[in-house]
Amino acid sequence: MILFGKKKYKNKSTEELVLLAQQEDIDALEELIKQNQDSVYASFYYLNSDCQDILDLTQEALLKMAKNIKNLKEPAKFKPWLNRIVTRIFYDHVRSKNRKLKTIPIDKSGDEEQDRFNVTDIPCKTCTPEQSSLNGELSCTIEKSIHKLPDSFRLAIVLREFQGLSYEEIADITNTNVGTVKSRIARARNKLQEDLKAYIA
Repeated sequence: MILFGKKKYKNKSTEELVLLAQQEDIDALEELIKQNQDSVYASFYYLNSDCQDILDLTQEALLKMAKNIKNLKEPAKFKPWLNRIVTRIFYDHVRSKNRKLKTIPIDKSGDEEQDRFNVTDIPCKTCTPEQSSLNGELSCTIEKSIHKLPDSFRLAIVLREFQGLSYEEIADITNTNVGTVKSRIARARNKLQEDLKAYIA
């Protein structure tokens, strides 16, 4: 009977879950955590090249989300709010390691270049053993390529491609302007394209 009761939460929207969690509904909060833990983990996985810290960072972000859910004034903006938590934790982690965010001078690029390459849109082929091996190699190459990006580029493209945030939301989270965000993402995509030429030609 308890399990049946919990099932109803899976059909609720994120906004409904947030509203319930703000009223101290533990099951709603648990469902929010379940729905977002993989996404938060993936963000830290691509943002942070030191794998041993990823689980700790994920746990910290989800705990902070749970503790501060009542402070979210606009439940419809839960996703950007959660990403701000992830970003702040990442920045704090970088500072604790005495690292500076590596940057590269930003050049202007045309808007038509912005959506030419999407790291999440690699074509899926019939999985023969040979193709499965190739897809595994491709995934590994993408991971390595993203980790090689300067931190500011990596943060922008992870928030855009893996979290689906708008340029405006990324600019707000990273305290930069939209033009800078677009330039960083375009430069990041160009660097990824160079590394993935053999796979996407």
